[in-house]
Order: sequence, then C-alpha cells, then structure tokens
Amino acid sequence: MPLDPSYNDLNRASTERIKKLAASLTDEEMQTRVGEHWTVAIALAHLAWWDRRVMYVLDRTAQDGKLFIPEIDIFVNDLSLPLWAAIPPREAARIAIETSADLDARLEIYSPNLLEEIYNYNKRWVVRALHRNEHLDEVDAALKSK
Repeated sequence: MPLDPSYNDLNRASTERIKKLAASLTDEEMQTRVGEHWTVAIALAHLAWWDRRVMYVLDRTAQDGKLFIPEIDIFVNDLSLPLWAAIPPREAARIAIETSADLDARLEIYSPNLLEEIYNYNKRWVVRALHRNEHLDEVDAALKSK
C-alpha cells in the first residue's frame, strides 16, 4: 500500500498533543498511575525511547540503502521500566517532546523510496501518531479517572 503523505500531519498533531499534555500537568499529575506499573512520566519516557528507535532505523536504513530491522522486541519495555521511572517527570516530558519533534522533522525529509520500504514493513515506524496516540489516550483516561 502506498504511503499517504498525511502521516506528517498526524505525527505533528501527536507531537503537539504531547506538548499540550506536558504543559498542562502539575508535577503531581505527572506521577498519576497509568495502568499497573506506569505513570504519565513513564509513558512519555516510553514514547521517547520508541521514537528514538525509529530514528535509529532511519539512520541505518539510509546508511545501508535498504531497510534495516533491529532485533528488538516488546520485552524492552519491561527491561527499561526502572530506567524510565528514574527520569524526573519534567525531563521525561522534555525528552518526549524533543524526540517526537525531531523524528517528525526527519520523517518529512527522508528519502521517499526508503521511507516507503520502512512503511511497508511497519507503518507504525512512519506514522508515529499511531503509537503516540495509543499511549496518550491511556494517559488521558488515567487522568480523567483520578
């Protein structure tokens, strides 16, 4: 399936959503539980980590001239949890905002042929809004139920 260029708008909107969320929360609200093990701050650190993973895919794909698939699985969430929890909440927000904005900008100017190859392998690596919004919806629900 060809890549719809509206992914840029979706990604920018999800980055703006992260910015607005971070700006609207108190330090106490950043510690609100999101599920059993996460907080709002941990969700933001998680998003930053996975956006950085996509940056790595972009770098290696461009370097190799063909799709690079890192051997990383979902278990990394469990392994990274103590590290994410140690990040001060405002720093987690800052890192999430900066990383998502940087990735959005890189995706907008990335080689169309290589980006199409990445998208065809995993559309969530290109349409980052899919992953971001999934967790931001969870954060919103947790904050509303508080």
